[in-house]
Amino acid sequence: MIATVKTILTNCLHLAKDKKAWLALVAGLLLTLSYAPFGIWPLTFVCLLLAIYTTHNLQYGKQPSKQAAKYGFIFGLGWFGAGISWVHVSIATFGGMPLVASVLLMVLLCAYLAIYPALAFMFATRFASGLNSYGLLLLTGFAITEYLRGVVLTGFPWLSFGYTQTDSPLNYLAPIIGEFGLTLVCIAIGFGLYRLVCTREFKTSVIIALFAAVLVGINHYSRNTNYSDKTISTLLVQGNIKQNLRFEPSEFWTTMSKYQDMTRPHWDVDLVVWPEAAVPEIEALADSFLVGLDSAASFNETALITGIVDYQLDTKTVFNTLIVLGNKERNDEHGHYQYLGKNRFQKHQLLPIGEFVPFEDILRPIAPLFDLPMSSFSRGDEVQNNLRANGLNILPAICFEIAFANLVRGNYRSDSDILFTVSNDAWFGDSHGPHQHMQMARMRALELQRPLIRVTNNGISGVYDPISQAQISMPQFKADILKANVKLIQGNSIYSQYGNWPVWIVVVLMGILGIVIGSRR
Repeated sequence: MIATVKTILTNCLHLAKDKKAWLALVAGLLLTLSYAPFGIWPLTFVCLLLAIYTTHNLQYGKQPSKQAAKYGFIFGLGWFGAGISWVHVSIATFGGMPLVASVLLMVLLCAYLAIYPALAFMFATRFASGLNSYGLLLLTGFAITEYLRGVVLTGFPWLSFGYTQTDSPLNYLAPIIGEFGLTLVCIAIGFGLYRLVCTREFKTSVIIALFAAVLVGINHYSRNTNYSDKTISTLLVQGNIKQNLRFEPSEFWTTMSKYQDMTRPHWDVDLVVWPEAAVPEIEALADSFLVGLDSAASFNETALITGIVDYQLDTKTVFNTLIVLGNKERNDEHGHYQYLGKNRFQKHQLLPIGEFVPFEDILRPIAPLFDLPMSSFSRGDEVQNNLRANGLNILPAICFEIAFANLVRGNYRSDSDILFTVSNDAWFGDSHGPHQHMQMARMRALELQRPLIRVTNNGISGVYDPISQAQISMPQFKADILKANVKLIQGNSIYSQYGNWPVWIVVVLMGILGIVIGSRR
């Protein structure tokens, strides 16, 4: 036992003296400033340059793959440790965990996520024989590990590099290659800078610039999305209900009345939207309230979309649901709502711990974190119909789902009018988490070239136009309403039609070429 402790202390001492380890950690920490709300997007390329420098030896072959994995892991700890620090707010504030336990959980989560960049750097170093093959295999490795990060253990694709470019000139490429392609572009630019700064080699940077120019040309000459001749008026209602009161039965009617009262003077719009679970009462027991809303919306010739919890008594299943009240078509004479009607959306991508608990028989008794209210949801279908509201086709995503590009695109249709997402980011307090969440939603709008409407319990709620890239939002942590006109867009982006397949074809070709070059040691 004493020998083990001695070994650990010795390794920690060596690590503390390792300048590259500190550089990798700082590069990961600084990467957080590239994302919202800070938005220093050029920093992404500098951080990647530093990460590549620490994981790759200029005299190739003297840096073993294990060392590359170590520095890649440290880079990942900084990347996720600072980037998703907001998760600690929900664990510490609402999870009922002591500080030591909550910090330990955060360390474990960040350590798990750091495995993916470690594997990417290790893969590139292990199979490359020089800088050319290293660059190709680094891109291939990150493509694979970022894909796996989005699917393993239900996936956590938060903080992919491409999101840092949501407000940069590179966002012009989003309708072609999506955020996944932008992530690889960021890595390519970081590698190009590495070669430029550390080896004084210009060729790679020129090739990357030419490739980006080709993509820009493709987007310019093949772009077929533009404004239609239709503009709609919307009302976003942000109730700002305190998180500890949202699922208290004694507060249900107070919450429902608040949303109703905030909406009543503003029915004169084409579409009204409420946040995730704005109606906290389970749907089967809120019948009279919903029927009244349905009639009020229809009487005012509009539709209302709200989140609600649907606990189906016969099957004992619970769904996080969006329902439409009021007019389904523009000229309807009465509301169309009915319980378990088809014009609804059930959340598919559930949040671990928050909406379902793996190994729940073991974990739930351990701490309140594993036994939160409404943490036993069932999954809706992966592919569902768009919601139909007052003659509009609404492409929905609930909270965490907006981070999954393939899931959102899987429900996109050519006649989808609006990308609509609801959330409750009260879990994360006054942190950068809600800003990152809104940034991901805007990236989905850029990819699919559809106007975004996002409404949450306490912000950030707003409207975003992917063509003009203009955003209108209301203040966080305030009960408020926002009336906004939304220009509808017609046509299909390249990404909406083909998804990530073109990028994967390029990745496979790069991987094959990198391995062939790397085998010629």
